[in-house]
Amino acid sequence: MTDKYRSGFVAIIGRPNVGKSTLMNRLIGQKIAITSSKAQTTRNRIQTVYTDEEAQIVFLDTPGINKAKNKLGEYMMNVAYGTLTEVDIIMWLVEPTTFIGAGERQIIETLGKVKTPKILVINKTDTVEEKKIFDAIESYKDVCAFEAIVPVSALKGKNTDELVKTLKSLLPYGPQFYDEDTVTDQPERQIVAELIREQALRQLDKEIPHGIAVVIDSMKERIRSRSGDNNGVQSESRNIIDIDATIICERDSHKGIIIGKQGKMLKSIGTKARISMENLLDAKVNLKLWVKVKKDWRDSEILLKNYGYRENER
Repeated sequence: MTDKYRSGFVAIIGRPNVGKSTLMNRLIGQKIAITSSKAQTTRNRIQTVYTDEEAQIVFLDTPGINKAKNKLGEYMMNVAYGTLTEVDIIMWLVEPTTFIGAGERQIIETLGKVKTPKILVINKTDTVEEKKIFDAIESYKDVCAFEAIVPVSALKGKNTDELVKTLKSLLPYGPQFYDEDTVTDQPERQIVAELIREQALRQLDKEIPHGIAVVIDSMKERIRSRSGDNNGVQSESRNIIDIDATIICERDSHKGIIIGKQGKMLKSIGTKARISMENLLDAKVNLKLWVKVKKDWRDSEILLKNYGYRENER
């Protein structure tokens, strides 16, 4: 590593469903943050690491900034805003439109209060014609003191190399914070819980996904089988990870919908989540799911902490 090496922290902020998690997954080349078409997919601050021979960029994917409706919403906003003063660069994602609504103006007001360097990223450029991208740049370029404006398509990977190059140029000089092989600081249990919640978000309708949490009750690895040669040397096949998890919901009626007729919905959520877990853990997964009702848990500080929603520290 040379004295010209750069490293630092980059916060990814924006309105719900603008593609923050998709972009972060694209930049690090691996799926860590869950994605769905529903708002407020990300609830906690998720930290991932991009490393190459020139720089190490630690990305912090924050919850979508929106008006809080309960204590969970307040927690999410505190996480999002609290991140802005802790990082070296703020990366604000917007969609390729000229409309700047109340939510965007709330973010603009907040960004005006912090001195952290800011980059505007116009995402979803694959969904519009080129003229609309230029129109969006024209609409946003003067709302804040941006160091750069970079249009990208997180979904298609278009122009993301240019975004990484821009981020590197703004990072301070310094050593790596993490080993080269580190991709995230998230515990496996937390990522596994999020994979279950991702499938619930994708498969359940309306407001039910926003009223659920996932708790990993146990996660244990066991040897699938052993065999020995003539010299008594033991060899092991691919291991099995037994995972017991509970989906928490707020209403008895929601519990019935999550389980589904003859348990079909719960089985579908579990099956698809298990496939994602096996890809992540590189092991066979035996997943068992339960559903419990905890009324109004999103407004309970105690339950929020029990379900893992605590202020993160860098």
